[in-house]
Parts: sequence; structure tokens; C-alpha cells
Amino acid sequence: MYPPPAAADEVAAELALVRPGLTAGFRAELPRARAAVLTRLWRALAHEPLPWVEARDRSADGVTLRLRDGRRLHGPAADPYATRAYAPAVDLDGRPYDDPARLLAALAVPHGDGFAAELAHSAASLALSRAAQRELPDETPTRDREWEQRVVDGHPYHPNCRARPGFSVAEQFAYAPEHRPLVRLGLVPVPADRALVSGDWPDALRAGSRLLVPVHPWQAAHVLKPRHDEERLRHDGERRRNDDERRRYTEAGHTHTPAHNHRHHHHPYDDNRPAHPLMSLRTLALPAGPHVKTALSARLTSSVRDISVPSVTSSALLSAFAERLAARTDGLLHITRTLGAVTDGTPELAAVLRESPEVYAGRGERVVPVAALPLTGLPESAAWLTDFARLVLAVGLRLLELGVALEAHGQNLLVVLSAEDAPVRLVYRDLADIRVSPARLAGHGIEVPALPARILADDQDALRRKLFGSLVAGTLAATAGSGPALGAVLDAALADLPRTPDTRALREGPVPAKALTLMRLTPDRQGDLWAELPNPLR
Repeated sequence: MYPPPAAADEVAAELALVRPGLTAGFRAELPRARAAVLTRLWRALAHEPLPWVEARDRSADGVTLRLRDGRRLHGPAADPYATRAYAPAVDLDGRPYDDPARLLAALAVPHGDGFAAELAHSAASLALSRAAQRELPDETPTRDREWEQRVVDGHPYHPNCRARPGFSVAEQFAYAPEHRPLVRLGLVPVPADRALVSGDWPDALRAGSRLLVPVHPWQAAHVLKPRHDEERLRHDGERRRNDDERRRYTEAGHTHTPAHNHRHHHHPYDDNRPAHPLMSLRTLALPAGPHVKTALSARLTSSVRDISVPSVTSSALLSAFAERLAARTDGLLHITRTLGAVTDGTPELAAVLRESPEVYAGRGERVVPVAALPLTGLPESAAWLTDFARLVLAVGLRLLELGVALEAHGQNLLVVLSAEDAPVRLVYRDLADIRVSPARLAGHGIEVPALPARILADDQDALRRKLFGSLVAGTLAATAGSGPALGAVLDAALADLPRTPDTRALREGPVPAKALTLMRLTPDRQGDLWAELPNPLR
């Protein structure tokens, strides 16, 4: 029934080889790391529409889940918006569990084994990150990328907050942002006539008639090299067959050998580009230049982080469209422009160059990713938190009214702080998962460009889920830290904003949130699944 405790033991064994001095710290961090992951899992069990949970009974001493097979699962009251409380253990039919992986294995639900292994890895990886962070210099960040590298715990609500399956301990130290490494991106040449390009690909990433595609070293080692090796074996087989055919052709007395097409293969250049990894791990900041989003065919939290071919080919058009819409927010929102994107026609070899958010900071200002705001201490002031909520809601709701729903979670959204630390503007990056309503745009006389079909949506619930699920149930909830605090700032911020059908839906309805655990336990379903959380305003 139980998964083997391989994740923690394997991390400890690797640590003994690569960082033996950190082993004791890692072991010391494991209990709290497991509690952090268990808390996220318990929140999901208490609120997501899981098919094997028949009823939830709430009482003064917590929540009891009645399972379809007759068992009872009991735990503490689960504030769906809390990020600072821990669930030390939950009880399954009289037996306490303080390990999320063992709990999920004991539940024995469909597709639970794989998810249990991911939870074990998430807890072990989180313990590793926390232990290593204690040994790094405690310096006040001065750059946006330095703030990103201070976010140690990952996603505030996903049980897979730190799961990095496929990454060894050495690779986590080499590539994960919280370890503050300098990553050297490889460069893979792609013939220009075989590349798909959107925007302008810079001369610095060209070599004659070839385009140089920045490649994450993990991708080069685990995906592109095996792919290249397979192609080389196939090419060697073709060459042997061609040699045999040429020999038979010559022996038959012919003087001309048949022509054969010889394929070009990807070879990483010896040249590389040093870069600083950001929160998403696959996106990195070049020291004095733009950010580069690379393909990374690994499952991080929920998704494999490839770059689809349509997202490359539409990136310049989508960037220009978003800039025009952002101009309608009276200077309160900037979109980091996509400078160029390229792919060889596969999602495994692609890259996108974007502006750094810091270009939108004026003199004396700084840019901080929203996920890092709790580290600044600013949200501890109710007045500051209300000002921030008013800013992000004004921008998000204005764009939603026009017809664009941002996925404004703490990784995509950054705030520009004045010299006095007041929130004055927002910066949004990565447009891949926004939703655009042609009907709403047309109602405002805005021409709809030829955007990818997957981001188009006129359904009101789909648009509101996209924005409210990321901005309210994600960004604002994690910044406020609890349901009561979130309700207070929402009430104060919405009082100053125009009343619209969208604000009414936010005030009166349940708050949508991605059902992250349900999605991991439903691998045969494509797309997002949703939970409805109790409205903190009601």
C-alpha cells in the first residue's frame, strides 16, 4: 500500500556524494517539508470536487471527509486561502498520517500511486531547497531575478510545489533558482530555411545561414541528446544501406551513383550563454539582456514545459495585441514585449526572448514578482495590502471588461514599487495562457487579430475562472495569507471600483480555483479542472 521512501533516501544518498555537509540539514528539514506538502494536499482534499469524496462534515474540531468506500478522513479546519498554517497530521479511520505520500497511498484512489511518488519527491525536494537556502548569503535583493531566487517553497497551493522528477540532486543545485546558480545555456544551430521564426531573431544568435536556439542544459542532456543519438543511429543505418546500394550499382557497371538526401542533425555549439534561472526554472535572465524562455520537457508541478509550435508562430502578434490592450489601463500595466521566438518545428527545441521586467522601473523604483511579496514584509500592513489589491483588481477587471483574461498568478505578475515601497504599476509576462474574448473585444470596437484558437473564449465562466482563479484565489490569497485577511482587502478594494457584471460575480459567487490535485489524479482529462471555494466576502 505504501510507496517506498525512495525520494528522501535517494536525495540523502546523492547529497552524501555531492554536498555531504548538507545531509544533516536536509534530514532536519524533512518533517516540516512534509507538513508543508501535506497542508497543500489537505486543502485540496477538503475543497476540490474529488469523485471518491461523498460528503464533507465541518465541525468545531475540523473537517471529516466521508469516502465512497465508507472510510473517514479527518483533519483540521482547512482555510482554502491560508499559506501560513500547517496541518501536522490527518487521521484516516483512526490512524494518523503526517506524510502526504503515505496518506495518498493509503487512500488507494485511481492514479494515486504516481501522484504519491510525486508528493514524496515534492517534500524531499522542498527539504533540500530549504536546507540549502540557509547556507546562502542573506543579502537584500536588488534585482527582480534576485527576488525570484528567494522564493524557496514554490507554488503556494499545489502539493507538487517543489516536485522536479527527472532532476538529480546535482542538477537541482546546478539549475534550480533557489540555489542561485549561473546556468550556461547551450546553443543549437538550426538551418534558417527549416526554422519557424516570429519577431526578430537577434544577430548575436545567428551563425551564417543558421539560427542559434538557446537550450537548457537539462533539455540538451535528457531530451535532445537522446533524440540526436536516435537520429544518428538511423542516419548510420541509412548510410550503410546507401553504401551497399552504391556498391551494387557500381558492380552492375553503372558509372553514376544514385543521389541521396543526407539529413542535418542538431549539435550543441561549444559556445554558450550564462544566465540566471527564474521561478519557472526554464526561463532565465541573461546578465545584461532579455529573458529567455526555453523548452524543458520535464513535469514541473502539473505540466510538461515544452513550447508549442503555435505559441512560437503567434508570439509576435500576441505580444503586439497585448501591448495595445495594456495601453488602455492608463499606464497601470506594462506587458513585457516578446522580442523574438524560434523553433525547429518541434516543441522540444524552441526558445522565446522577452524583455526584462526591469525595463519598466523608473528612477528609485524596483520590480518585485508578486510571489516574492511576502518576503518583503510589505503585505503585513493592511493599508499596503489594500492598495495592492486595488491596483491589481483595477487592472485585471479592466482588461477582463475589454475581453482579455490574464493568468495573473504570482509568477507571471510583477509589481513596480516606488522609492517609498508603494505599489504603483504592474508588469505582466508570458502571454501563453491568457484567454481572449472576440465578443467582448468587438463590443468595444477592438479588432480581433488572428490569434490561436486555444486562447479564444467567449464563455463568461471560462473568462472569469481564468482571471479570478489566478488573481484572487492565487495572487491575492497568497499575499494576504488567510481567508479573513483576503475578505477584508477585497471588500475595501472593490468599494473603489466600478460595479460591473464581473465585480458582481466576484462579490456574490464562489471563487474559482484550479483543482490542482484533481487534475493530477485525472491524467486522461485534458485542460484545467476547477473547484469552487467559499467566497471570503460572504
